[in-house]
Amino acid sequence: MSGITAATPVGWVVTPFAESLTMQRALAVGTLAAVACGLVGTWVVLRSMAFLGDALAHGVVPGIAIASVLGFDLALGAALSAAVMIGGITVVSRRARLAEDTAIGLLFVGMLSLGVLIVSSSSSFAGDLTSFLFGGITSVDGGDIVLAAVVAVVTVVAVVLGYRAFLALTFNARTAQLLGMRPGLTHAALMVLVTAAVVASFTTVGSLLVFALITAPAAASVQLVHRVPWVLVTSVVLAEVAVVAGLLLSWHAHLAAGAAMATCAVGLFVLALVVSEVRRAVGGRRAAAAR
Repeated sequence: MSGITAATPVGWVVTPFAESLTMQRALAVGTLAAVACGLVGTWVVLRSMAFLGDALAHGVVPGIAIASVLGFDLALGAALSAAVMIGGITVVSRRARLAEDTAIGLLFVGMLSLGVLIVSSSSSFAGDLTSFLFGGITSVDGGDIVLAAVVAVVTVVAVVLGYRAFLALTFNARTAQLLGMRPGLTHAALMVLVTAAVVASFTTVGSLLVFALITAPAAASVQLVHRVPWVLVTSVVLAEVAVVAGLLLSWHAHLAAGAAMATCAVGLFVLALVVSEVRRAVGGRRAAAAR
């Protein structure tokens, strides 16, 4: 590290991760979670499932809260809570004869409110509530890194092996069924992957902000590239950029890491939208000049 100081551009980037074990762990979890979020987010955005994805991200709060109160693994609590929410959406939409988005909205508010009530019922959990909702890099440990690594590997394998099924479901579920695929099973698999991405990310980003890491990079990618494989790759790259930039911003400006990462992710979307509009305007002028 000789010759590299925090005053240099390279030092500005390297120093936080070289000097802080907390930052190193947050970087490890964040970059691994970004792989899962980028890949899963692509299918969420392409299938216009943003509301369901957002609801799932918030629906894990009561499971995390109960796990904290009872003293068992928070990731397991989050996964169980997400499973309950998915099942609840299915039951409510079918039994109450309501549109799925109505069922999602009801469960979304109900689960989030329940989680806040559980945590806020004891003053000793006030700090935990902030960590649950907005993340906290100081709580990241080796177990979180292992979990994020497992989720990243499983997500990559699932997306590669299930690419045709996910693609067919995205653009024409009826055709997918006629081709012998199982849209219902594919949809369920996607819900599991979304849940896994949320569980792998909430320790650093928080349950309220993880949705930004899932949707913003993918939404930015579709502004820049058009072929689905490239959207997947670009989404992962942008998610990684958001994580690293957010951590650096939080270190140097003394800001909340989860909020900084989410803000960077949304900022990348805005930048991609501007680039897309400029490119479209330039292309339109060239086409007009060629006439």
